[in-house]
Amino acid sequence: MNALDTMRALASSGEVITVEPGELIFRSGEPGDCMFGLLEGEVQLNWNGDAGHEQIHAGDVFGAGALVTSEHRRYGDARAITPCRLLVMNREKFLFAVQESPMFAIELLGSIDQRLRNLKDCTRL
Repeated sequence: MNALDTMRALASSGEVITVEPGELIFRSGEPGDCMFGLLEGEVQLNWNGDAGHEQIHAGDVFGAGALVTSEHRRYGDARAITPCRLLVMNREKFLFAVQESPMFAIELLGSIDQRLRNLKDCTRL
C-alpha cells in the first residue's frame, strides 16, 4: 500500500478531476488547501522561477507541502504535461488520514524522500 492507495480508499467520487496538457494545476504563492494523487498522466513541477523542476508520474502524490507548512502556500507551479486524472484530497481529509491511518503519514514521507533522492541524483556531476 502507498499514499495514493490510502487517498483512493478515503475518496468520494467527486474528488477526481481531469486536467488537459498545458493546464496549470497550481501556481507558486497561491494558498494550498489540498494535495493531489496522480492517477493517470504526467505533471511537471517548477520552482525558483523554473530554475528547478521535477516530473511527477502516475502513482505519485504531490502538493502536500502546502498542507503541512504554517503559511499553507504553494512553493512552485504544477502543470499537466499530458492528459491527467488527479485525485484531490483536501486538508480536512488529509488530517483525518494522518490521524486514522498513521501509515499514510509514513507512506507520504517515503514518497517525498524518494522524490528528494531522485532530485539529488539528477544534480550530481
